[in-house]
Amino acid sequence: MNPSEPAPPPQSEPTPEFVSARARRRRAQRRAYFPTDEQERAALFSHLVRRAFPSYELFVFSLVAGAILGLGYLFNSQALLIFGILVAPLLTPWIGTALSIVAGAPRLFAQTLTALFLSSLIIFLGGLLAGFASRLFQPLTLNEAFLHSRLWPADLVVLTIGAILITISFVRSEDRPHLPSALLAYELFLPLCAAGFGLGSGVGLGEIWPQGLLVFGVHLAWATAFGLITLFFLRFYPTSFGGLASTGITLAALIAVVIIYSNFGNWVLVKTGLATPPPEPVAMVAATATPAALASITPSPTSDQATAIIGVPTSTPSRTPRPTAVTLPATETRTPTVTAEPTPIVAIIRASEGGGAFIREAPRGQVLVTLGNGSTVTIVPNDLQEVNGVIWVHVFATVNDKRVEGWMIQTVLQTATPIADWQPSPTP
Repeated sequence: MNPSEPAPPPQSEPTPEFVSARARRRRAQRRAYFPTDEQERAALFSHLVRRAFPSYELFVFSLVAGAILGLGYLFNSQALLIFGILVAPLLTPWIGTALSIVAGAPRLFAQTLTALFLSSLIIFLGGLLAGFASRLFQPLTLNEAFLHSRLWPADLVVLTIGAILITISFVRSEDRPHLPSALLAYELFLPLCAAGFGLGSGVGLGEIWPQGLLVFGVHLAWATAFGLITLFFLRFYPTSFGGLASTGITLAALIAVVIIYSNFGNWVLVKTGLATPPPEPVAMVAATATPAALASITPSPTSDQATAIIGVPTSTPSRTPRPTAVTLPATETRTPTVTAEPTPIVAIIRASEGGGAFIREAPRGQVLVTLGNGSTVTIVPNDLQEVNGVIWVHVFATVNDKRVEGWMIQTVLQTATPIADWQPSPTP
């Protein structure tokens, strides 16, 4: 080496940030495929299980989120509902449940499923307590509760995206998947809390509860099925007979739940022509308030007097008997009369807000039951009342095989044929 040449500059050591970024890339590359070596596969599975194992934060944040969601339904506030979802816990135990199904690990499955059940129960109790509190403020507008206790195609699309993103983010990255978890919590916790709120309030039984619980079950089955499918695409295949059996049985059960309780199977059969569509509801048939035509009854002809000829014998045999005319009193003939009774009117509920309407014990009285839009009621003709400028209609309906009779606001009812006299009679 020539001493006159300058010495080469010392090579700089990589910074910790660069080393950390390079290590993260290496870990991501290792997770791009499911390791075939048994030791590496066990190490990767143990690492994911440690991250997915539930902690006390799951229950603390579930408690806070359940209280906020219950207040959101109580005040019918969409902002409070969104805030409750933002503080909801990370649903990593749900990913742990999917991993345990693929790996055939019954102990991990029981632990993660129990933690997920307790978290869901806390959310349900938050809605239940808020429902009991709402009894002090009835009547209330329950737009949000009705909205989130129904199955919507858009919700299934959001749920699919959330389930896929949270699975990929959890496996491929060390960061916490907050945004995908919020999407999943939105579709799971909102209908669950709505079900608790409907049960506690007693309003909308059969419309909010247990419909919200049913939507929660369908959403959970839908998300779990897509989570398992995403793990398959990430090359997390069952490697044991137990894992293969648990994965197959679980997928079959999840698909059956979705098809049966979402009415998806009937929709497919109707579209493919294998089944006939259901008949139109009675409410869509034209109903009129005009009494049905009655057949006229023609009375039989009557006579004013009835005359009979009676032979009266005399004591003298030589005399010829003389017929005597005897006049009988006129008989009274009854003419049957028929009283025309108005035909009951079938109406359909079309409330502009709230998703339904109340049947009250009396005008502005206590709520008996809540019926959703599309439900049918029977109007009692010629029985209307006007209270403070609001017209109330006497109606009855069958709810859970029981007749419920009460009063509803006229503006939430729609009939196929206009009613001739839709004004209340004068009341004292």
